This record gives sequence, structure tokens and C-alpha cells, in this order.
Amino acid sequence: MDYDSLFREQLDALKDEGNYRIFAELERQCGAFPRAGHRGEGPERVTVWCSNDYLGMGQHPVTVGRMVETVQECGTGAGGTRNISGTNAHHVALEQEIADLHGKEAALLFTSGYVSNWASLSTLGSRLKGAVILSDSLNHASMIEGIRHSRAEKVIWKHNDADDLDRHLSRLDPARPRIVAFESVYSMDGDICPMAEIVEVAEKHGAMTYLDEVHAVGMYGPRGGGISEQEGLAHRIDLIEGTLGKAYGCVGGYISGSAALCDFVRSFASGFIFTTALPPAVAAAARASIAHLKNSEIERMGQRDRVRKLRARLDAAGIPHMANDSHIVPVPVGDPVKCRLISDILLREHGIYVQPINYPTVPKGTERLRFTPSPHHTDADIDHLVTALGELWSQCALARQVA
Repeated sequence: MDYDSLFREQLDALKDEGNYRIFAELERQCGAFPRAGHRGEGPERVTVWCSNDYLGMGQHPVTVGRMVETVQECGTGAGGTRNISGTNAHHVALEQEIADLHGKEAALLFTSGYVSNWASLSTLGSRLKGAVILSDSLNHASMIEGIRHSRAEKVIWKHNDADDLDRHLSRLDPARPRIVAFESVYSMDGDICPMAEIVEVAEKHGAMTYLDEVHAVGMYGPRGGGISEQEGLAHRIDLIEGTLGKAYGCVGGYISGSAALCDFVRSFASGFIFTTALPPAVAAAARASIAHLKNSEIERMGQRDRVRKLRARLDAAGIPHMANDSHIVPVPVGDPVKCRLISDILLREHGIYVQPINYPTVPKGTERLRFTPSPHHTDADIDHLVTALGELWSQCALARQVA
């Protein structure tokens, strides 16, 4: 059998739909963010507009300095899994820092936010006898995979609809473990959940709350504890999951909660037990980043100013953008081919890097460009971006937004 032909057949179909993904080869340059080197057709230096390093902490002297220092002290790798040879003092210190961030008894590190969701939800769903996981309809793929892998009964409730959640919980046996899984900031639309309403419904029914804060930690709350801290609700959430790879500028994921909950996941989650631990230098840098953002509002305030500026300029140019209260600025295109074309021209002719967001990341017909302004984008960067978008909106005959 010619397996390559089977592969090519499906790849060709993906290309015909306009959903084939092409990666631009970039080189992040420390101290120059959001500038990056570009290897490929177009300018050798571009401005990045879609990074999840939301605050530029991946280049901050505190983060970089601590990582370099720890590499010199500990070397590069962790030496193995946490269970065998990979637990390091830097891992323990980082878990304590995270637990303090969220006001929890304990925390547990994973190699990525994807793994922390997948491993934790699959473990909770499979090990708690008779468990039902109630999942918001727009939850991230990592949460969906964790729920699927758990083989627990799942219930999908309407996005951000606490009343629908209440109806579903009312139908379930209160003797069964019930886990309400949802996110604070949804990364594609940038909308923020009605957290207080969801928590109240879950508490009313005695259900466990599982909150994904990956796009909010570092960004919201007086110490960067996320929407749950901003709204004063962290103490009412059973498990808070987050990432070190976005606002904190490093890599890795985690959960935080009671000591018993974290120990339970540590003891039974294959995604934790059988994988090599984060390098100590990464853990040390992440801890330094978290500690810095607990005490500094400069980065968050600068980022919010840039978001306001970009939205105002888009409004003035008639470029549509989806309204939300977060740091994410989605600009709808609604066509995968045009979305890819606009992205390509922005990179090739204007030195602007923003990846098209197409199916399956978003539903067909809702293709978009997703902009994430950082504190380091200048007024000139914003003006250059909006001018280029305005030209392309006309070239592609896309509808303007009427003020």
C-alpha cells in the first residue's frame, strides 16, 4: 500500500479548502521584541503581532538573567522524570510560588499547559468513580482531549451560559462527582466568562470547579493571578490551571488547588509520571517572572494602553474587530483563502507577521486574524499595521465597519 499517497490526498484536500498551515520561520531577538528575524520571502526583519508572550517577559532582564544564571548552576536538562531523578529545588520553589499566586495549598508542574489540562482532566474523570465532566462548548482542545481520554460521562453546556449549566446539573445525581470545566479568557474570541455566575451554580449543586486561566495569568488581578483573582473568586475555585508559556514568557503548565487534589493528580496522572521534568533553569526563570509580575503593574498597564490604541485606530479605519474586555483583538475575515492571502501579503510586503486563524481552530466561516498588542508595540507599529490592513481590506473587497 502506498501510504504516502494516502497522506498527500488528505493534505491536498486541506490545501484546496484554504486550511493548510504554513509556518513562517522567525528568529526571536532578545531585547528587540516585537521585532524578529525572518527567513523566507519578504523582509529580513518583521514585527510580530500574534505572540502569546503577551507582556514581553520572554526577553525581560529578570527572566533572562535568572535562566542564564541557573543554567550555569544546574546545567540544561532536568535529568529525568520527577519520580526518578528530575525533582529539583527550583521545581519545588516554583510550585510554592504558583500556590501563593492563586492562594492555594499546593501546585503541580507539567511540561506544558496542554499536558496539564489533558493529564489532570483525564485523571480526575477516570479515577473518580461515576464522574461527570460538564464542559463549556468552546473549551480548548487540551481540555476536550483530557475529557475524552478519561472516558467519563461528559455534558456540553452552552458557551458562558450559567443557566444552561444549572439545567444540566439539575438533571444529574448529586451523589456522583461532577466537574465543571471552563476557561476564564477564551483565546479566539477574547471573551471573558461570567465567572461569579458559574461558580455560584457549581456551588449550588456541590460540583467541583476546574478553571483554565492560561490566557489570563500574569495579565489580570493585582498580582497577575488571573480573572479569578481580579474578581475575588480564586478561593472558591477548586482547581486553577495555568501556563508559564504565555504572559510569563517561559514554557510549562501547572495546576493549583488543595494539597490532596495536587497529590492525587501527581500520584495517578500518566502525563506527569512518565515525562521528563522541566529544566531547572526554566523553572527558575518562570518563578522570577511570576514574582516580578506579582509586584509590577507597568507591563499590564502598558499592554492595556496598546489594546485601546489599536482598537481606536481600527475603528477610525472601519476595520471590523470583535468586541471583548480582554487583551485579544480578533479581526474577522470570514474566508480561509482571503485570510491566508492577507496574512501572506502583510508578511511579504509590509513586514507584519500575523498568522491566519482558520478551521479547525475556529469554525468554518469565522476565519480571522488575531492580534495581541504588547507593551512594546509603538504608535508607529500600530499606524503601520492599520494602514496596511486598510489597503488589503479594499483589495479583498471586505466589508468596512460603519462607526
